[in-house]
Amino acid sequence: MPRADFAFSFPKRVRFAEVDAQAVVFNPRYLEYFDIGLVEYFRATGLYDNGMTGGPEFHVAKALVEFRAPILLDEIVAICVRCSRIGTSSMTFLFELHGEANGPGADDLRATGEEVHVHVAEVRGRPAPLPASIIARFEALEGRSLRTPA
Repeated sequence: MPRADFAFSFPKRVRFAEVDAQAVVFNPRYLEYFDIGLVEYFRATGLYDNGMTGGPEFHVAKALVEFRAPILLDEIVAICVRCSRIGTSSMTFLFELHGEANGPGADDLRATGEEVHVHVAEVRGRPAPLPASIIARFEALEGRSLRTPA
């Protein structure tokens, strides 16, 4: 999808420790980049609380990365995040990583991803319905309804 379809993005510079011997981002780092973007996305909704004060608890149920083009040492990459749907206890997030060499906002797709996060009642708990207040924050950031029909 075009980068403009994402209401949220966060810039990140690639550091030496994140690349392999070919000076390209090592493949497991892509999930780390998605996590960085998701933390900043949660911060933008006002839900980020550093995970230490009893805020909402989520577990990753699915993670997918599709590699398109390498990300190189010292590049700035835009981590684009979008909540695409909300179910009873789960949320699906889409990710795109774009190079910034052609300027902020440019479509320079390097990777796409998808993650499903499940809301749980406590750290090791079973799935629990998402509170309406959390849903409202994500819908406000995205500017549209995210609920799936029952």
